[in-house]
Amino acid sequence: MHEKAKDLAGAVVRRQIGRRDALRRMGELGLGVGAAAFLLNRASTRALAADFDWQKHKGTAIKLLLNKHPYTDAMIANLDNFKALTGMEVSYDVFPEDVYFDKVTAALSSGSRAYDAFMTGAYQTWQYGPAGWLVDLNAFIQDPARTNPGYDWDDVLPNLRASTAWSGVPGAELGGAGAKQWCIPWGFELNSVAYNRPVFDKLGMTPPENLPDMIEKAARITREADGMYGVGVRGSRSWATIHPGFLSGYANYGETDFVMEGGKLMAAMNTEGSKAFHRLWVQMIQESGPKDWSTYTWYQVGTDLGAGASGMIFDADILGYFMNGGDNAQAGNLAYAAFAANPEAEAPTPNVWIWSLGMSAFSERKDAAWTFMQWASGAEHGLFGAQKMDFVNPVRQSVWDDAAFQKRIAASYPGYLEQYRASAPGSKIYFTPQPLFFNLTTEWAASLQKMVAKEVPVDEGLDQLAESVNRQLRQAGL
Repeated sequence: MHEKAKDLAGAVVRRQIGRRDALRRMGELGLGVGAAAFLLNRASTRALAADFDWQKHKGTAIKLLLNKHPYTDAMIANLDNFKALTGMEVSYDVFPEDVYFDKVTAALSSGSRAYDAFMTGAYQTWQYGPAGWLVDLNAFIQDPARTNPGYDWDDVLPNLRASTAWSGVPGAELGGAGAKQWCIPWGFELNSVAYNRPVFDKLGMTPPENLPDMIEKAARITREADGMYGVGVRGSRSWATIHPGFLSGYANYGETDFVMEGGKLMAAMNTEGSKAFHRLWVQMIQESGPKDWSTYTWYQVGTDLGAGASGMIFDADILGYFMNGGDNAQAGNLAYAAFAANPEAEAPTPNVWIWSLGMSAFSERKDAAWTFMQWASGAEHGLFGAQKMDFVNPVRQSVWDDAAFQKRIAASYPGYLEQYRASAPGSKIYFTPQPLFFNLTTEWAASLQKMVAKEVPVDEGLDQLAESVNRQLRQAGL
């Protein structure tokens, strides 16, 4: 039986039969699902070793710094396959997100050699890269002696590749001339609508089609849905309030954060178009947001949707994905829709958050670290995470094209694939890269809080914000 199962696993690797068919046949042989999946993963691992010396760093130990996240869980669950493939040892420290970035910054700014590779967001590399704390990974990607021939860098979604590469020149286009590949995309999230389908059905509503429609439908939920508020969006005094739904809608209205004038950055938050968008956003929160909106982070927005406290969210698509499972009260009741905030826009333009893998410039085991990074961001691990774990959204087109992954998502997450397909072409980072990103976006969030609290009129608040931002840009020589 075991030899027949191994033959089936080999046939999958040779693409003679599909993974699903092999699992069915292994089941007929009496093999459990877990054992069958192990055989398939082991066969894929061995196939990887056929055309690249994965054992080059056998016996080397590397250490990772990781954020607590389902992507991390998927990697850890598959780590034995990496160890079998390479003969390397891997250790790691995992921290919750509320302290994680402080840990990374402390390690890098001190020149610590403790960690070889780590999780990072693309925004963070705008600080880490120019400071000399990161390795430009182009040298590894483009070196056939270091990178396995099946890695297929072009399989990584092009907008993500560009969004994680920057020249270090403030205001320069991401992925443009002279861009350094500061990190490798690993998993990402774009921003769309997740909504409570039974509530929408009860009220005879379809998902919102644009921001004015969202305002109207959120207000109706607040009035008619038994204590539920209409829409969840982030509101804490943090850069993380600006980057998800807010900036996705802002960009869809054709607005930008900065413009270049005379070779210098200038704030663009107080244009007439920006003021009009802010007025709509503020109205929506005032009428239909949570009462303590100014404290809301990713966690509160998601938890309220999963608990049935909110009717919909405009936030990360994977946040809605996670809330539709586990022990959440509304598990199985959530659905998804692409969202173009501007009624005149042809398609959505979601800003993206990209969990990526970076290499410390202070690592003494850079080649070994790259061996791990290309495995962790490769198609084989991506398929494992997408099919067996909650490794969404994958960064590779080949994983999105996988029939087993598509079937899994379509079965339990209605509208998820459709919202992704409609949103992906326009999804990228819409912020202008510049080294004051965190300070200035946090100030933007603080200004938004004052507008929602009616401490300052929207137009006046944005004029004050732009004046403050321009003063800081001048002081920094930007």
